[in-house]
Amino acid sequence: MRSDLAALGAILLWATLASLGELLANLPPFFITGVGLLAGSLISLVMIKGNVSRLLVPAKTFAVGIYGLFGFHAALFAALQNAPSVQANLVNYSWPLLIVVLAPVFIPGTSLRLKHVIAALVGFAGAALAISSAGNLTTDLEIGYLYALIAAIIWATYSLMTKRLPHFETAAVGGFALVSGVLALIAHLIFEPAVSPTSQQWLLLLVLGFGPLGGAFYLWDYAIKHGNPQRIGLLSFLTPLLSTTLLVLVSGIEPSIELLMSAVLIVGAALIGNREKRPS
Repeated sequence: MRSDLAALGAILLWATLASLGELLANLPPFFITGVGLLAGSLISLVMIKGNVSRLLVPAKTFAVGIYGLFGFHAALFAALQNAPSVQANLVNYSWPLLIVVLAPVFIPGTSLRLKHVIAALVGFAGAALAISSAGNLTTDLEIGYLYALIAAIIWATYSLMTKRLPHFETAAVGGFALVSGVLALIAHLIFEPAVSPTSQQWLLLLVLGFGPLGGAFYLWDYAIKHGNPQRIGLLSFLTPLLSTTLLVLVSGIEPSIELLMSAVLIVGAALIGNREKRPS
């Protein structure tokens, strides 16, 4: 139960990312990510209570952490720069489906049942409707779609790998975020123009860091380690739905029938995936 609540907490924080991104739209993406991840890494200082050794992990675990946090964002930004954002976002949100389908490959004792496949496909359809309700889809092929798929694969495999790695404290995610943030700022210096954020933008960057680019990763780490990755994968389809809904509310746009249908499909997917009685 705690793992599901942690996953929902991460999902709620990630749902604010698009709206915060809109408010920071004139800042380059690697700069936003770098500052956000560095701010998010500060959360671990509260968690370790001065015991820095709690941040130490084996080299393999650290490499997986950088692969997940930096690799995902680098691939996602490459996708958004090389393909229409609506389509790229749609492909990227195949990661919950990949978590459900790939769980048996990474986690011994996990099986892929027909209900999981059906639920994942229904959930993906719901996510697709939520995203497409924000703009028109096109069928033009773009290299950005490949980057978006790579981003989805990275996040799904990172999430599943943390389940099978030797145990490490969730606070260690702060170390992953710190190094990933530095790498993102290096990428900013190389590929993006210099910027001078306003005081309001700095405040929003801190909110971003403590929320979707910080706190969400700690909650997600706890959820994946202690919960059922397939159930959590199905819950994750809520992210694009909640994100799009929040954008609609913030922008004052009239909610569409597609958004309502998306909600029905995603809730239905969660019910399908969990329809069997849990063992007592």
